[in-house]
Amino acid sequence: MKAARPERKRRKRLGCGEASGHGKTCTKGHKGQRARAGFHMRPGFEGGQTPLYRRLPKRGFNQPRHRWYAVVNCDQLDKLAAKEISPEWLLEHQVIKRLGNGLKILGRGKLNQAVVVRAHRFSAQAKQAIEAAGGQAVVIDRSGVT
Repeated sequence: MKAARPERKRRKRLGCGEASGHGKTCTKGHKGQRARAGFHMRPGFEGGQTPLYRRLPKRGFNQPRHRWYAVVNCDQLDKLAAKEISPEWLLEHQVIKRLGNGLKILGRGKLNQAVVVRAHRFSAQAKQAIEAAGGQAVVIDRSGVT
């Protein structure tokens, strides 16, 4: 049977005499940059060797103002037993994990029930399918969405 691992590692106690193993140079070796007070090595530093993040090729383009929308299709809306669907309702019922820049409804599948859908964006096909089923496609203002 093994002992439980400690939740927190004990700090290294320095300068406690030669017998402790942490005496004299306090595990820092002799002289050099690493032995000095206040030494700090930035993450990714490889001792002067070209670091990994510079050795790897850069690819693609990052759109600075890229918008990411949570997407729900009409066939998914048809499976939900609700008369009114909003982004908050979808988050609460775990249909979507996160909202991003808003909710967009897409037109895949058929909608058989009249539903009032509140979203930030609708595709033309989705809007047509919702209204054909006797429902309403209500566009929400984007302010307040993160």
